[in-house]
Amino acid sequence: MSEQKNDYKESVFVRFLRATEIDTRLLGMIGALILIWLGFHFYGHFVNGYGAFLTPRNLWNLSVQTSSIAVMATGMVLVIVTRHIDLSVGSLLGFTAMIMGVVQVWVLPQFLGLGHPAIWIITVCVGVAFGALIGAFQGFLIAYLSIPAFIVTLGGLLIWRGASYLVARGETISPVDQTFSLIGGGPYGTIGATGSWILGIVLCVAILFMLVSGRRQRLRFGFPTRPMWAELLIGGVGMAFVLGAVMVMNAYPWPKGIIKRYAAENNIEIPDGGIFISHGFAFPILIAIAVGIAMTFLATRTRFGRYVFAIGGNPEAAELAGINTKKMTMLIFALMGALTGIAAVIASARLKSATLALGQFDELYVIAAAVIGGTSFAGGIGTIYGAILGALVMQSLQSGMVLIGFDSAIQQMVVGGVLVLAVFLDNLYRRNSA
Repeated sequence: MSEQKNDYKESVFVRFLRATEIDTRLLGMIGALILIWLGFHFYGHFVNGYGAFLTPRNLWNLSVQTSSIAVMATGMVLVIVTRHIDLSVGSLLGFTAMIMGVVQVWVLPQFLGLGHPAIWIITVCVGVAFGALIGAFQGFLIAYLSIPAFIVTLGGLLIWRGASYLVARGETISPVDQTFSLIGGGPYGTIGATGSWILGIVLCVAILFMLVSGRRQRLRFGFPTRPMWAELLIGGVGMAFVLGAVMVMNAYPWPKGIIKRYAAENNIEIPDGGIFISHGFAFPILIAIAVGIAMTFLATRTRFGRYVFAIGGNPEAAELAGINTKKMTMLIFALMGALTGIAAVIASARLKSATLALGQFDELYVIAAAVIGGTSFAGGIGTIYGAILGALVMQSLQSGMVLIGFDSAIQQMVVGGVLVLAVFLDNLYRRNSA
């Protein structure tokens, strides 16, 4: 009887997955993330008498810290899908951040004047352009000179880290332009409570639109559709997650000192109970969301994306089918460089300076995020949303270890262990799926 019950439960679970079309890897990552969050929170309760992990303050900071890694992880998906690797992203982030620091602190104020409104725009464009050019150069070496990506990007890891030192002779460049620093978040680098609710409603409408349009497309071309209960469940869970995120972001108030300064600058009288001003979504989170949506569209809805997965699935067959694999490889690495430039904008703006330490070990977190998110080193398999979730898992581990006081050496050991475990699970998954 027990075996029959287990078979029945398994069949119900399998039918549920088939009806909802939920990826089992996605469920596994969500489960792991929940365990990590609860584990760190209750560990804090056990040791310190209070849990500091599942608080609006920590979750807000966690989301901001995850943004730069998530942006780069979306590009790393395409790199790994095509059976390559990019070990230079951390050093490239540091180099482009240093270039942007020089541009906005030492160069542009001499020509435009200190605090000119165009400084931050020019700086961002320079950073993204430098990243794209360097990525394209590395892609050219890989595609047209047939140098393995591992060697090219390993060399880049050393070269760009050394170049960032030479740019400013090891100096820390600060303070950056005030408008530029808002891109990194902080109390003034957010959209506030009202803006966050508007964004949440827009995202909920977008979820409904995608579900309805997807169902209509399936009916139009005669493809099987999900049961209505599955559609409602997916839409309900998605909207609940969005609205829950809005509530958490809005539950984190400005610090009292900043509120006092803000009130003094705007002639606002602070009542006895104080003023509650919500942070809301920070700009780095908005950038990560926008990049995630754009990269998902690029990977799943364009010819470029189809070519990427075709090359990853079988490079020889893709070339015989007429795909210019060399050009595609160079474009993929150029895109990876541009995304690294965007991540450098977030990281340096958040730090309000450009330092040699920016981007150190980020390549490990980015690769681990992509692999944990289901991107296979065998090529041809990977998702953008999986990489973003993987970045959140990795940053949650790091943030939790910092909160409970783990030594930096232990943190690096954990990251390395998680990366090895992720590759092992990927091999196990592919073996069982074959």
